[in-house]
Amino acid sequence: MTMAAVEIYTKFGCPYCSRAKALLRDKGVDFEEHDITMGGPDRATMIERANGRTTVPQIFIDGEHVGGSDDLAALDRAGKLDPMLEGAAR
Repeated sequence: MTMAAVEIYTKFGCPYCSRAKALLRDKGVDFEEHDITMGGPDRATMIERANGRTTVPQIFIDGEHVGGSDDLAALDRAGKLDPMLEGAAR
């Protein structure tokens, strides 16, 4: 089974980032983390990719913006997260 590529933009000390990363880890998902605590080009990239959203975390699954921590948790509660993570739509 091929897992989806997951990217998460975070800042140091962000409780929502920690919660989102914990959910992904609980599901056994490897993810690429972009720490934007100090800003820089990754922050500008995140804002562009997230349609102007500046809050963290911002989460992308196979390049698709799924939103923040609450959005990720809502997808999980709705039973939609696992199929996305499994890359079932590929």
